[in-house]
Amino acid sequence: MIELRGLTKRFGANTVLDGIDLDIAEGEIVVVIGPSGTGKSTLLRCFNLLERPDAGRLTIDGLTLDLAHCDRRQALALRRRTAFVFQNYALFANKNALDNIAERLIIVDRLPKREAHARAREILARVGLANRETSYPSSLSGGQQQRIGIGRAMAANAALMLFDEPTSALDPEWVDEVLAVMKDLALARQTMLVVTHEMRFARDLADRVIFMEGGRIVEQGPPSELFTRPADPRTRAFLRKVLPDAEV
Repeated sequence: MIELRGLTKRFGANTVLDGIDLDIAEGEIVVVIGPSGTGKSTLLRCFNLLERPDAGRLTIDGLTLDLAHCDRRQALALRRRTAFVFQNYALFANKNALDNIAERLIIVDRLPKREAHARAREILARVGLANRETSYPSSLSGGQQQRIGIGRAMAANAALMLFDEPTSALDPEWVDEVLAVMKDLALARQTMLVVTHEMRFARDLADRVIFMEGGRIVEQGPPSELFTRPADPRTRAFLRKVLPDAEV
């Protein structure tokens, strides 16, 4: 369903992504791991043009784009096929939970307000917040805000959901409630590309784990193989740091 070729991104003289090639099948859950500063978040942001790459060609859900040169109309078409879940929730502070989710349905999909609110209520129930539809972000915990952020992405009904460290800003007691929502999406076979340090999620639910370093894909494979028999010494060194009890 998704084919990325030659993705390159530079910031000045620094090459952050160095010719990334990546295929993702429909319904596949792909998790990206690796040291900080290795280009993982930039990879996600290039998928929906939050960052404009210097080179790269993407095919997703029947749309093929030259990411470095596509126009506004093409960028909007790409964003209708993707949904982004940010580290810092990125909710509208002046809108309640219901309206945060309904906003895209009304503005982008042009649903009538009543229909958009009905759909938003269904999503709030799915993320376990049916009783908080009138709550504003300031009155919600970090975990609740991130679940609404995921709900807003769910409303897009996107071909690909992009998760950029969705639990990194959360206190430990809120991490599990966010991971539970992501697990439900994974079990429903929502196509997902996830950057995370949550190795439990990667081991338990990923179809494929990618290890990145220095702006390149070093190694990839099923978690059962990558976490126990990594082929590259850079992968082994990283896993020993983040999983000190693992035998790699």
